[in-house]
Amino acid sequence: MEMDLALIWALLIATAVLLYVVLDGFDLGIGLVFPFLSDEGERDVAMNTVAPVWDGNETWLVLGGGGLFAVFPLAYAVVMPAVYAPVTAMLLGLVFRGVAFEFRWKTVRWKRVWDWSFTLGSLVAALSQGIILGALVQGIHVENRAYAGGWWDWLTPFSLLCGVAVAIGYGLLGATWLVMKTEAGVRDHGYRLAWPAAIGTVAMVDAVSLWTPFLDPVYMERWFAMPWLLWASPVPILTGLTVLSLFWGLLRRHDYQPFISAQILFVLCFVGLGISFYPNIVPPSISIWDAAAPDESLGFLLVGTAVLLPIILGYTIYAYSVFRGKVRAGDGYH
Repeated sequence: MEMDLALIWALLIATAVLLYVVLDGFDLGIGLVFPFLSDEGERDVAMNTVAPVWDGNETWLVLGGGGLFAVFPLAYAVVMPAVYAPVTAMLLGLVFRGVAFEFRWKTVRWKRVWDWSFTLGSLVAALSQGIILGALVQGIHVENRAYAGGWWDWLTPFSLLCGVAVAIGYGLLGATWLVMKTEAGVRDHGYRLAWPAAIGTVAMVDAVSLWTPFLDPVYMERWFAMPWLLWASPVPILTGLTVLSLFWGLLRRHDYQPFISAQILFVLCFVGLGISFYPNIVPPSISIWDAAAPDESLGFLLVGTAVLLPIILGYTIYAYSVFRGKVRAGDGYH
């Protein structure tokens, strides 16, 4: 595998998307578990665990989407028309939950309305992200370097399954984040919510993993034919060990272990997608090199990214460092 500018950019964008999933996934998950918390005090504590970092987490979505537009214009031009509806729904969901973060602290009469806006916005965003992922995995119809499908091609049983899988997975991240970041009643509530979310996530990962190889002969070859099988086999093995670690952490009530295990589970699923996709950026027909902008543009943008990326990483690490530790009732950003 030759490392060139197109491949470097593909790795950078994949990293940005993965960082978005692992960072914004748990604060979307807080919105998903919000209605299951006992009272307003528990909901205040839950929201305060993510209030200082949620908007910074979404920076990675902007970097991934903006990067795709700038360095892989053909992929952006093909993918966007194929998933306009779920992308629009995702953005509206993110707006609703973002507004709810601020408004629910400033009102008494409408607090329940903004609580539900927070939950519904998180649910719509999570489902939409899973549906977009499913639509990409099942393949996009391309003719003459343009999208050639219909408005509703994204809506299939497989894409809906991926939407539900991502929503349940984010719920697991949210519940285990509560376990790690809170004490006493909220923490205990997090443990109770994490068990069904963990079982549901593992079931969904199994269902999507078993279905995916039948969508494309290339996927089947990557996971069940030599020599790819040798390269791919560590992923399911590590996934099995991570699932054991997740349940062991919940059983033994080790506060940090379930959240870290759930995050590793998401990373392994992402690596599995990479094994299925490579070298395509838009399955089944557009490769990384087909979609890339000219090398002059890739090089120019890489210089700017080399300056910008350390700044984003720096303030992200600083924010998590400042707000580290458990959050208690009465503590908070607001």
